[in-house]
Amino acid sequence: MINLLLYSIIFLYGIIIGSFLNVCILRIPAGESIVSERSHCTRCGHQLHWYDLFPLFSYLFLRGKCRYCGAKISAQYPMIEAANGVLWVATFVFGGFTLQSVLACFVISALLALSVVDFRTYEIPFGFNVFIFVVGVIRLVTDLAHWQSYLIGFACVSGFLLLLFWLTKGRGIGGGDIKLMAAAGLFLGWKLCLLAFLFGCLYGSVIHIARMKLAGEGRVLAMGPYLSAGIVTAVWFGEDILNAYLSLFV
Repeated sequence: MINLLLYSIIFLYGIIIGSFLNVCILRIPAGESIVSERSHCTRCGHQLHWYDLFPLFSYLFLRGKCRYCGAKISAQYPMIEAANGVLWVATFVFGGFTLQSVLACFVISALLALSVVDFRTYEIPFGFNVFIFVVGVIRLVTDLAHWQSYLIGFACVSGFLLLLFWLTKGRGIGGGDIKLMAAAGLFLGWKLCLLAFLFGCLYGSVIHIARMKLAGEGRVLAMGPYLSAGIVTAVWFGEDILNAYLSLFV
């Protein structure tokens, strides 16, 4: 019962942060402020009151329509809020109630937002990578005994991607992806960073090929969502995967 209560609280905090992620997803690509501008209906422009902004619950109560003009509210809002809440709960389920799980939740929220933005615009806003980098620095400081692993993680995948960027003159990989793997490597350490990159490439290959066949997508893909999925996989299951792999040689 105590764990159920804690998970419920974590979910509530997750959907609150998810509501802020929606603001970031909509405003950052448009160059708008995420702090100074009041929330408003995108159709009629009416400023929303506090009782219109309860994450997830306001959407359900209003039946997906603006209180003031009746326009349909994008399903993105409750989907991102609910997804972030579920991701936060899953992070604590897999990682336990630790500081690392708290930091991982913030990283995963940033990954969720940047994935949506990258999927739509083929660009990863620099601010998301800076945020993940800062969380990575906190992770390093709180685990100084393994500082070498985090610094190597910062460079091992991003260095390879930077070389690929130079060799292909920017056609093989995007600059945002390089920065993402550098920041993620600082948070994960080099072993989990390599694993995250491996899974990210695997997800990108399988899913995008399927989208090309089924939905007629072009060859150009946004790698951010797939790399993010690989990073989440490493956060949740990375240690277990590595231990299972190494046990094959014992």
